[in-house]
Amino acid sequence: TGYYGDGLNAIIVFTACFLPDSSRTDYNYVMENLFLYVISTLELMVAEDYMIVYLNGATPRRRMPGLGWMKKCYQMIDRRLRKNLKSFIIVHPSWFIRTILAVTRPFISSKFSSKIQYVNTLAELREMIPMEYVHIPDSIVRYDEEKYIKRRMRTSCLSNDPEMASVEQE
Repeated sequence: TGYYGDGLNAIIVFTACFLPDSSRTDYNYVMENLFLYVISTLELMVAEDYMIVYLNGATPRRRMPGLGWMKKCYQMIDRRLRKNLKSFIIVHPSWFIRTILAVTRPFISSKFSSKIQYVNTLAELREMIPMEYVHIPDSIVRYDEEKYIKRRMRTSCLSNDPEMASVEQE
């Protein structure tokens, strides 16, 4: 959690890789109580505008919340909290997350949909929000660095491949 702007509005950071494994026998109970905790915390912290940063990187599929859980969360959020949410930033969005949001878009308000932003790197996130008030876990930083290295290696391989270089010039 951090703050931004002159009025020190809240930035809520939600790290998916720390969610419980869906194979737990008490998974639904844990997720329901986690949601209630998050909502009660939001209600205490959020007097005005706020944003949510959802850190998706380094999250195995079995730890990602399911579609039903996300729908229930959205429906249970108080109107004031939905209205005061200025942006919902998804960092390192996976194909799975993008697909779920694309499929559910017709069922959520267009106002809420317009608040969703995808960010591929922590560098992009730094351009959007002041990071001095936001704690990013080491596992997410490592994931971001590894992703950056892989992307640079792919770019380097493509530029060193004579066939690809001739395609790029055309």
